[in-house]
Amino acid sequence: MHDPPEKDARFAETDGQPQPLTTPPIVGLRASRARVRFGKVTLFIASMLLFILAITLMKEGAKGLTPLVKDTFRVESPANALGFGWLFAYLIMSGSPVAAAALTFFDAGVIDQYSTYAMISGSRLGASFIVLVIGFLYVLRGRNRSASLGMGVLSLSVTGATQVVGLFLGLALLRSGWLQGVRLGSGGVLSSLTDLIFDPIVFWFSSFLPEWALFLVGLGIILLSFNLFDRCLPEMAIRDSQVGRVSRLVYRPWVMFALGAGVTLISMSISVSLSILVPLSNRGFIRRENVIPYIMGASITTFIDTLVAGILLNNPQAASIVIAQMVSISLVSLVILTLFYKRFEQANLTLVRWVTHNNYHLALFIAVLFIVPIVLFLL
Repeated sequence: MHDPPEKDARFAETDGQPQPLTTPPIVGLRASRARVRFGKVTLFIASMLLFILAITLMKEGAKGLTPLVKDTFRVESPANALGFGWLFAYLIMSGSPVAAAALTFFDAGVIDQYSTYAMISGSRLGASFIVLVIGFLYVLRGRNRSASLGMGVLSLSVTGATQVVGLFLGLALLRSGWLQGVRLGSGGVLSSLTDLIFDPIVFWFSSFLPEWALFLVGLGIILLSFNLFDRCLPEMAIRDSQVGRVSRLVYRPWVMFALGAGVTLISMSISVSLSILVPLSNRGFIRRENVIPYIMGASITTFIDTLVAGILLNNPQAASIVIAQMVSISLVSLVILTLFYKRFEQANLTLVRWVTHNNYHLALFIAVLFIVPIVLFLL
């Protein structure tokens, strides 16, 4: 007897007739994941190229805004600059573009190093406001009022406390000259490469736009670059089983401090890393007291993108200003965590409870958030 003929692996019998087999689900899943990875890598490259182009445009256009910043807005002191950066971040709902703008103003000689430092600090205070806005959106969707707004208020209070103390410490560091010996690479090679690629694009824009408009175009492009960067980040799926595995870690301040620093380092946006606290709080995965160290860690690594902007400007002093920011906020955070974390925690939680107690307290808190930067700006 002869052995039956081998069946073609591509077909299966149905009613005696060979039928093609469908693609195994696992193969389709792998192909889909490969396409997603390729798409995210493409978005990442595009966001980085746009970021460099934006910094180049803002650098070229900053000098054209000198009359506006100095004569109209009268940004002539650290107090003015603090309020200006704070309100600017409110306006565009992001802090990183404002911090980059501060460095380009400094590079163009529009503001001095102390005002630049203060404007960057103001940008971080304004960036935390986005968390409160997201909390309001959750309340409008019928979510728990205290949990939704509490994270926004906590983000603002913790960031405000560390930034205000860090402001005075950082200005003292700059005045002392202790950081003059700390110099990153000048970025000469990187600048030469970026000039070769992006100078023709800048020249094309400048052929039909006034100098000051280059800054505004760069500001728009940098907002687009951060938006694309946010989209290339991996999706975070929240599952009870996953959270259960690390539930014990949230009670360890140093672990949460490192987690906040790590998430912000990856996302390069404190708005992104702090905004995820609102849904996590609403789902009961974390409590307010657990995220205070997380916010403190995020407040340090949020300066990474600003540091990159300083390097791209090929201005060592601009990079030193950012280093002073990171050193001062790190020292403040480490002192709090080491010496009097419990008192700091209780003070912030007391403020959150007071603000979210009723609408009158909340309205007063929001009024202060706008009155203080306006007063500083008008000084």
